[in-house]
Amino acid sequence: MFTGIVEEMGTVRRLNQSPNRCELELSATKVLEGTQIGDSIAVNGVCLTVIRMDKDHFTADVMPETLRRSNLGQLKTGSKVNLERAMAADGRFGGHIVAGHIDGTGTIRSMQPEGNAMLVTISATPELLRYVVEKGSIAIDGISLTVAKVSHTDFTVSLIPHTGEETTLLKHRSGEIVNLETDIIGKYVEKLMQPKSGGVTMELLQQNGFF
Repeated sequence: MFTGIVEEMGTVRRLNQSPNRCELELSATKVLEGTQIGDSIAVNGVCLTVIRMDKDHFTADVMPETLRRSNLGQLKTGSKVNLERAMAADGRFGGHIVAGHIDGTGTIRSMQPEGNAMLVTISATPELLRYVVEKGSIAIDGISLTVAKVSHTDFTVSLIPHTGEETTLLKHRSGEIVNLETDIIGKYVEKLMQPKSGGVTMELLQQNGFF
């Protein structure tokens, strides 16, 4: 589990890609503190397992499914990525609950200054936008952000200067792809509300005195 609070930006050192797998080697420092082989690190919001490491870099396997569903397949040597270690049991929730399982990708449409902040608008499919709620949380490339507004084609978030400086989002250009993970709570609520799943129904609520 992660929180969407990026700890540092790493750099792609090497990509060893074949039709069936990809090894990703990344330069890093802070996220390697206390990290061991087998631990999880979120790379642009994607939960990856450390398979090798040294004092200034680590290597992770990336599955074909991950390459298809995220922007990791577009990385190249020198690319910057957002990094976060899995949350410790005694850690603090600075962002929101982030699983590290990407729901899909979005496309940056525009970046517009507003006072000391930057408004970033991202287009996404209706299947993803159904879980995006105004003033709700969303993880973009692993960054926990609050949704400022949402339409039937896109949504907008607002970045403070600190977030812009410490993450990769403002380094993107219009038309580039970002990873999206919607709020997991909304997906669980939807699942429970489906009658076929044996979840919450109007009849069940009436039987238990809610109406």
